[in-house]
Amino acid sequence: MSIHLAKTAGFCFGVDRAVEIVDDLLKNGKKVCTLGPIIHNMEMVSELESRGCLAIDKVEDCPEDSTIVIRSHGVGQSTMDDITEQGLNCVDATCPFVKKIHNIVKKAGAAGIPVLIAGNKNHPEIQGIIGHCSSKCYTFNNDEELKNLVDIIPLSNNDEVFVVAQTTFSKKEWKKCLKTVKKVYTNSKIFDTICKATSERQEEAERIAAESDLMIVIGDRHSSNTAKLYDICKSRCADTCLIETAKELDMTLVSNSNSIGVTAGASTPARIIKEVLDTMSEEIKSSETVETESFEEMLEESLKNLNTNERVKGVVVSVAPNEVIVDVGRKQSGYIPADELSNDPQAKPEDVVKVGDELELLIMKTNDVEGTIMLSKRRVDAQKGWEELKTLAESDEILTGKVASVVKGGVIVIYNDNRVFIPASQATASRDDSLEDLVGQEVQFKLIEASQRGRMRRIVGSIRVVLREQRAAQRATFWETCEVGKRYTGTVKSLTSYGAFVDLGGVFGMIHISELSWTHIKNPSEVVSVGDKVDVYIKDINEETKKISLGYKDPDANPWEILRRDYPVDTVVDATIVGLTTFGAFANVIPGIDGLIHISQIANKRIEKPEDVLSVGEKVQAKIIAIDFENKRVSLSIRALIPEEASEEAPVVEEEKAEEEVVASTETPAEEEVVATTETPVEEPVAEEVAEAAAEEEAPAEE
Repeated sequence: MSIHLAKTAGFCFGVDRAVEIVDDLLKNGKKVCTLGPIIHNMEMVSELESRGCLAIDKVEDCPEDSTIVIRSHGVGQSTMDDITEQGLNCVDATCPFVKKIHNIVKKAGAAGIPVLIAGNKNHPEIQGIIGHCSSKCYTFNNDEELKNLVDIIPLSNNDEVFVVAQTTFSKKEWKKCLKTVKKVYTNSKIFDTICKATSERQEEAERIAAESDLMIVIGDRHSSNTAKLYDICKSRCADTCLIETAKELDMTLVSNSNSIGVTAGASTPARIIKEVLDTMSEEIKSSETVETESFEEMLEESLKNLNTNERVKGVVVSVAPNEVIVDVGRKQSGYIPADELSNDPQAKPEDVVKVGDELELLIMKTNDVEGTIMLSKRRVDAQKGWEELKTLAESDEILTGKVASVVKGGVIVIYNDNRVFIPASQATASRDDSLEDLVGQEVQFKLIEASQRGRMRRIVGSIRVVLREQRAAQRATFWETCEVGKRYTGTVKSLTSYGAFVDLGGVFGMIHISELSWTHIKNPSEVVSVGDKVDVYIKDINEETKKISLGYKDPDANPWEILRRDYPVDTVVDATIVGLTTFGAFANVIPGIDGLIHISQIANKRIEKPEDVLSVGEKVQAKIIAIDFENKRVSLSIRALIPEEASEEAPVVEEEKAEEEVVASTETPAEEEVVATTETPVEEPVAEEVAEAAAEEEAPAEE
């Protein structure tokens, strides 16, 4: 006698996910209620009820402080709105495949396109789908009902129609219906929304039934997909039985059958399947017709579970923030916890995999009772990467990886899902550099060790080795090509009181504080900060000391060039008095340039002291009467803007000779000059100028 258990028998991932959600909530001490039975299996529903999970029919029946769980069938939009309006705690366990159908019919509703739905109109899944469709929608359960609809609904062949199917709809019946749809509605848009697991379950059940004397279908009689399985099996095997538990087995049929096929609906727990097989085991053991192969071996083969540490291939079915659901082609539902996807703790599941990806996975743990398999992607990737790393450690090759975290003594870099430890002394170019700044960055490194003792692997790398090699190459290239006047883009690495040091790519140059701004600054930090990208040019190179002086000031921002361009002689300017002396006043013309208003140019009458007429901070209008660009001097006059009036007291004073003028300059003054800057001007003129001023006061007025 042989027993053949379908690999696809038992929980589908959608049902398994919903049951697991309820189970986790109960384990965490939450009050739980489900909107309708969580699955179509009263054995499981009763078990959950005994643990405190209440099945309710309406949202209004939800007990206070309970979390309401939406089962895998899903619900209509109005129900979700009611839950939100009542402020209830809700966990949506709707199957991702069902949600896909919701989105399709929503799109059709928004465009006003009619929808044809293949499925039982009274089934909760169909009711939920209808609840998301705002346009006209029609249901049909088979090709005959579809043909009846064609005569009823007012649509022409050219009208656009969306066609979807219940996830558990019969694949064979669906193909029949599609022929009718394509023939009648030439502009139809068909979405094959039957769950892949459902299709595979039905196809496998049909194949096994055709090869069996007795076919046993295990599942709740209220389950739609179980009923479809029974119909499919019955069409291929006359002796097909639908049972809910082992107690319903007809042992006479079992004893008289040489080959028995077993399948189970998507809502059938693994423990019920096992009970059925165990019951048959006891009967067959006592039978004289048992073949040489022991039943224990047959049962083990039939119930063969995936073994821990075995590698399998799976297809991603859905991606959630905390896990990825995978179809591994077995009866168990596979899932990958988020922390088993990648060694990078910052990686999000949606960034690592997407629906439809085929993955090679490692089995971490199986749960026969719940019918689940916990899988790992990162461990498979790490094993593959380890083989590569052992080779690379001997090759001196430069690798690229992402810094995942800072740990005691260094940082962790992820390379091919292996964690490479970089000691702090090997992580940066300088010990003063922050390790935290590396987190999340792509870095280049070399392996300096890759060894294994038992199950422990030691992988050590160095970023500094690569940085030093790169900087040495950069320095060599720089000194070969650098020349005075050449421009570079560099990074400010440090600041001192006298300037800023800039990394030009392996070589450092300095911008003197006087080169940072056309105006006077007290500290380089007023213009640049560490880390800034700056455009500079080489002012001078000392070949012996390898020191480089850099220029930074923008020529277009040179105040003397601005003065030359925008403020020619005879221009009237709004100036601000910035300093007073016995021989005149200093006034700011534009930022970076102060001019001198000689005492003789302040008023059209004789004044004793400039402060008798002007005060620091006062704004005045003045005329530019002379500019000496070579010596950086500007002469101003207020008097030139005052109308001439006859006055006995108004002396006519000759213009001072150029060499006797007190001038304004933005450069360092010569010893015999009095210079106007943006700082407070000197309070007394030099001795020669004092004598000239005194002589002027004693001289009689000229006629």
